[in-house]
Amino acid sequence: MRNEGFWESYESVVEQRIRDAQDEGKFDGLRGAGKPLRGRNRPDDENWWLRSYLEREGIPNDVLLPTPLRLRREIDRLPETVRDMETEREVRDTVAALAGRVAQWLRFPDGPQVSVSMPRADDVVARWRADRASASVPAPEALPEPGGRRSRLRAWLRRRRG
Repeated sequence: MRNEGFWESYESVVEQRIRDAQDEGKFDGLRGAGKPLRGRNRPDDENWWLRSYLEREGIPNDVLLPTPLRLRREIDRLPETVRDMETEREVRDTVAALAGRVAQWLRFPDGPQVSVSMPRADDVVARWRADRASASVPAPEALPEPGGRRSRLRAWLRRRRG
């Protein structure tokens, strides 16, 4: 009990230097002074530092998911992933790469045991074709007028084929 007074009056070298710098005004006018701290009103979260790092670096939260859930999310997003691809080969390669990752996980599962279905290239390609066909139909006002350059080209192509 004899040392209680000592610890109450003890100030470390670091604390002393911080206090001296405050007294000298070295912390006055710092950028962000007087502004609230970011995330102060958020609920307590033990992983706040991880979430702020991911947000700051622009990394999606998907990287935190267990492997089977991440694979399921990739499978669900497959139509959006392949939508802007130019060739069927690109689409099939993308599906094959994802199927390879699913097969790898099925051989050596880790994380929660969640059902993950194997993506089928034929189904994805069929949907990709349907999306492209519906997107390539021109709007009624964009149709060429009869006798225009495109209609002459079509007539020429019909004669060549038939």
